[in-house]
Amino acid sequence: MTLRDGIDVYVQMKRANGLVFETGSKGLYGFCRHAGNLLLTEVTAKDVLTFLNGPRTSVVTFRGKHSLLRHFFEFWASRDAMPTLRMPPPPPPEYKTFVSYVYSRAEIRTIVRAIGQSQRHTNCTLDQQTLRTALLLLYGTGARVGEICRLSCQDIDLKRGFMTIRGGRFDRSRRIPIGHDLRQVISSYIAFRSRKLSSDSHLFLTKSGQAVTAETLRKSFQRLRQQAGISGKVDSVYEPRMHDLRCTFAVHRITAWIRSKADLNRMLPALSAYMGLAGLSATERFLLLTPERFRKELDKLSPKHGKKRWRNDPALMTFLAAL
Repeated sequence: MTLRDGIDVYVQMKRANGLVFETGSKGLYGFCRHAGNLLLTEVTAKDVLTFLNGPRTSVVTFRGKHSLLRHFFEFWASRDAMPTLRMPPPPPPEYKTFVSYVYSRAEIRTIVRAIGQSQRHTNCTLDQQTLRTALLLLYGTGARVGEICRLSCQDIDLKRGFMTIRGGRFDRSRRIPIGHDLRQVISSYIAFRSRKLSSDSHLFLTKSGQAVTAETLRKSFQRLRQQAGISGKVDSVYEPRMHDLRCTFAVHRITAWIRSKADLNRMLPALSAYMGLAGLSATERFLLLTPERFRKELDKLSPKHGKKRWRNDPALMTFLAAL
């Protein structure tokens, strides 16, 4: 059996078991291109090592490729299709503390103002209105990039002021309220979108009328961020990401509650449900940072005084159940 045939069977097995295995398949086929379409019995440890030590390979990437190849070889060795291959030892893991970037309100305004100039080029696949609405929706709701890319026009209820987010990280749908300002932004975009005469039901469309992908949105944002001159912290090796708008939403919201002396013990569960998080631990990590405005529905559920636990608040529980 050749290496490519073995990879084909292995990838099909993984996908038959319910895995997408997109990154894994790319890694395996990359190894096949590197080593050549050898017989499985001809693959050597040298082929593996030169692949793992490719240019600009970090410790994390090395360990990921090492684990991928090790499981692949073990799969075929257990079926006597190849001898047991001695894998080189993986390097010890690097422990780095990643801290999401929190955009200031001034930076958010700078980014929004730079959209016109950033999308002026003819090779841009997104209209100014599309990118602006997507960014304001991310900042205004704390949704994930993939979640807003999956939105359809039917998921937006402008009359009642709700938005339905489907198939999030944990494959859970939620229906969240959206504020008056954000409703106006979305309403204006939908009017603009209707002129495209596209049959695609997705809310966000490219200039050609196709559904906007998360990768397209991220690339457009990176160009926009650079155009706006926002490079992040001096002492950080990480550049600000589009996904950091989600963290920014949470931090700005919590800071507003702290300034108004709201009871965070009662507010954090609502924020967790609003953002589609699995538990409070993910929400509590935002407590050390910063925010502003959004969603007076939550403010109404959190009086400035009172010592009751959030589970004992009927209004709050009713609100959480409706999300």
